[in-house]
Amino acid sequence: MQYPVAPPTIQKPAGLLKVRVETLRYVLGAWSGPFPSMDSPQTLVLVFGASELGEREELFNRLAGEYPESQLIGCSTAGEIQQERIWDGSLMVAIVQFERTKVRHAHAMIERAKDSYTAGRELAAQLRAPETSLEELRAVFVLSCGTDVNGSELVRGLNARLPSHVVVTGGLAGDGDRFGETWVMANGRTSPGAAVAIGLYGDSVRISCGTQGGWDTAGFDSVVTSARGNMIYELDGKPALERYKEALGARAVELPASALEFPLEMKGDDGNPVLRTVLGIDASLQALVLGGEIPTGTRVTVMQASRDRLIFGAHVAGHAAFGEHQGPTLALTVSCVGRRLVLGERAHEEVAATLHRLPRGTQQVGFYAYGEVASAQDSRHAHLHNQTMTLTVLSEV
Repeated sequence: MQYPVAPPTIQKPAGLLKVRVETLRYVLGAWSGPFPSMDSPQTLVLVFGASELGEREELFNRLAGEYPESQLIGCSTAGEIQQERIWDGSLMVAIVQFERTKVRHAHAMIERAKDSYTAGRELAAQLRAPETSLEELRAVFVLSCGTDVNGSELVRGLNARLPSHVVVTGGLAGDGDRFGETWVMANGRTSPGAAVAIGLYGDSVRISCGTQGGWDTAGFDSVVTSARGNMIYELDGKPALERYKEALGARAVELPASALEFPLEMKGDDGNPVLRTVLGIDASLQALVLGGEIPTGTRVTVMQASRDRLIFGAHVAGHAAFGEHQGPTLALTVSCVGRRLVLGERAHEEVAATLHRLPRGTQQVGFYAYGEVASAQDSRHAHLHNQTMTLTVLSEV
């Protein structure tokens, strides 16, 4: 697919501050290079890696030992993103050193899905601690376990305690296409049931975001007439699975595999569209199992996949996130495992599309997730998304 030519690079005027970004990978039993000497209170170390590496304590102890003053967070993935490439079975490490931006981390446990809202409020409370000026908090990047969590409630908890001007983005940890156990890492320790967040503070940091799906409507609308948590039991007063099969037509015989290609779209609290993946079906209850909540009474539209449209959606997300950045720029890219499964061997095209649209020289790192956290284009109110490409672009002035 051809994309419009990227806008000219914004040149960094002399005397402006900058953010330094270096990356490392651990793969096939070895690190890709020496550890950069970048440890400082203003350094953020982001780790995205394969779920099977979560028990390798020596790897995380090494990182904590190399960067004792830095803030370390990370999670397991359904694929690690570096520039235009997607990796599996590795640890992707991004070391980000700011000059003036303050960095602070928060940590909360999620033992059961019903703890999610409380965990979100706890993260926000830690980042709003008395010794930190509320006016200085600019952005929060959150990572959560990807199973046994209610991502919608986690984000609601964050929204409830954070000032409206704070940009909230992030994602839910992954476990490839297995949907088994995930892990989250805070300062060198991994846990299967936790959420972590980084707060960025001060007037020097610049943040821009982009979120886009790229799905087409399948021409089928319904009202959710019975739902609880991430389960839909009825659509238009009929068994949800029956109505959903009507929308899929001939593709219904391929369920549950084909469900990834037919997510549901609803309107969020701010009126912006939010996608929900249909993760599976419960034939005994005639119910749909979703990647997030859809409340009873919500009107939903069945969407369908076009690979070209998904890749173009990633391009649009990159365009929206371009922002007014000067000098070195970091893009934190979180895309949905469902998109990767639908795109198959073309998945690399969507991460190339985002990088193509960002300022020249941008360092892109991130992961494929079980849910994406981002605000809509015209709103600072964060949502849990499914099946979207989300970007958080950071720089300093």
